[in-house]
Amino acid sequence: MRMPELPDVEVFRRYLRKRAMRRRVDDVAVRGQRVHQASASTLRRRLCGRRIASSRRHGKLLFVGLDDSAGALVLHFGMTGFLRWYTDDRDEPEHAKLVLSLDDGHKLAYDNQRTFGRVDLADDPDAYVAERGLGPDALSLDEAEFVERLYAHEGGIKATLMNQKVVAGIGNIYSDEILFHARVHPQTRVEDLSRATLRRLYRTTERVLERAIDAHVDVRRMPRTWLLPHREQGARCPRCRAKLQRKTIAGRASWLCPRCQKL
Repeated sequence: MRMPELPDVEVFRRYLRKRAMRRRVDDVAVRGQRVHQASASTLRRRLCGRRIASSRRHGKLLFVGLDDSAGALVLHFGMTGFLRWYTDDRDEPEHAKLVLSLDDGHKLAYDNQRTFGRVDLADDPDAYVAERGLGPDALSLDEAEFVERLYAHEGGIKATLMNQKVVAGIGNIYSDEILFHARVHPQTRVEDLSRATLRRLYRTTERVLERAIDAHVDVRRMPRTWLLPHREQGARCPRCRAKLQRKTIAGRASWLCPRCQKL
């Protein structure tokens, strides 16, 4: 199971822009309560009659901006979330938690089977991000900012990359991918990395995240030289053919090449 990370949320954002931008929300269906930070009545009151005016990603969060300065719908996709645009009710995804009926006859559903995501409302997206102590979006940083933010934290590099208060958007899968390409062992301590290595890590992070977005986060469209298509028992490193290793690092099931990524 692959949890949505920054590239996934950027793909969802582009999907939203293509399908629903400038459409008016005529009705709101709220299913279940576990993922909803705002009440069903509040969601209906704030969304009905509003047009979808903008979209913005910050790390793993998607802000769906509303017209008339009505704030934004906030979507966090948890472990299994996604968006689905459809017309026929028979096509509604099985675990839809929020369904927006739009003025062109289409519907936009937020589906989340595992209920680890959340649906919320924000008057001001910047304030919403700040209140939760999130770091900058991983693709908004320049090289110097990236290096300084990482260098200010001690501990394993994988745990630091996944720390949403340091940099927002990178999770288990893409931290492994970034470190694989940078030839850095995920348990290496940040304080043991040179600034030159951290600068290389910045360039790798930017390249990996943007390439994943270009591939629409579809593993079949990603290069076979990447780690992602080989995350399974018995697989070999696409670079040196050593047997890949699976370890629990920073509390997560991590994959690495013990030959290319020496500790």
